[in-house]
Amino acid sequence: MNRIITLTVNPAIDKSTTVSGIKPNNKLRCSIPVYEAGGGGINVSRVIHELGGTSLCMYMAGGPTGNHLNDMLVDFGIPQLVVPIEGWVRENFAVTDTSNKEQYRFGMPGPMIKELEWKKTLEQLEAVLTEGDILVASGSLCPGMPTDFFARVSKIAGNKNAKFILDTSGEALLKGAQAGAYLLKPNLGELAKLCGVETISFLELESIGKTFLNQNPCEVLVVSLGPQGAVMLTAQLVEYISAPIVYQKSTIGAGDSMVAGMVLALAQGKSLLEMVQYGVACGTAATMTDGTQLCKIKDVEELNGWISSNSNITQ
Repeated sequence: MNRIITLTVNPAIDKSTTVSGIKPNNKLRCSIPVYEAGGGGINVSRVIHELGGTSLCMYMAGGPTGNHLNDMLVDFGIPQLVVPIEGWVRENFAVTDTSNKEQYRFGMPGPMIKELEWKKTLEQLEAVLTEGDILVASGSLCPGMPTDFFARVSKIAGNKNAKFILDTSGEALLKGAQAGAYLLKPNLGELAKLCGVETISFLELESIGKTFLNQNPCEVLVVSLGPQGAVMLTAQLVEYISAPIVYQKSTIGAGDSMVAGMVLALAQGKSLLEMVQYGVACGTAATMTDGTQLCKIKDVEELNGWISSNSNITQ
């Protein structure tokens, strides 16, 4: 099986709690908070671990929150490569109102990163990455980092002949996509920005996706459709993967869970169709858990069985 490396440059401690009724200017009595190691690539590594796989979890971290993050990943038994920084790892916050099941999510920007620190991260990545590896860069950039950071990561992956999978947003996604990736996983809104249009309807998705692939160095485009599943496009194929209807408790980590499932299936030599089916199963399973929890393998296997027998494929 190919080695998997996840890269997270803006990790987080995800803190979640519940409260009965949210009102302004009132003291709200919350339940005991739950703390989870978070951030795109870290979530991917956690899900891979839950699914029985192994990955090297590489991330930048500093301060007491960075130590807390490290300790949590040690408890999971996930191999780590930490690039020390001066700033503290951010803390995100999610509150679920038990009176109406609505969830409020507060995402922090992350610490200011010095040029020496992000350049050290690229140096460490170049040193550890080898031919045949699968590199997953997932999540946002920290303040102070150049918007072409993932484009630089793409160049390193290309020089090492490693498969590069990118899951980010905004200008960082645009420049990373232009530099080249084996697989991109935008949602419809992110794909629209990549293609320079305001919105994309479902009827336009196939033609716009094909045009994007023709104009950018990307082999596989997986467009997440949320509860509707996903569409995968390559130069030769278009495959529609439907997601089963489930009772959603939280959407936190669903995208990262989807990426993790696809990466693990890819590393195991599964077909592209099987890869996306498993990814959709993982993403859907993540919505069935509370707060900041990610998918559970039991739910994933059950959902993957349903998806495998119900996918509608067109070419």
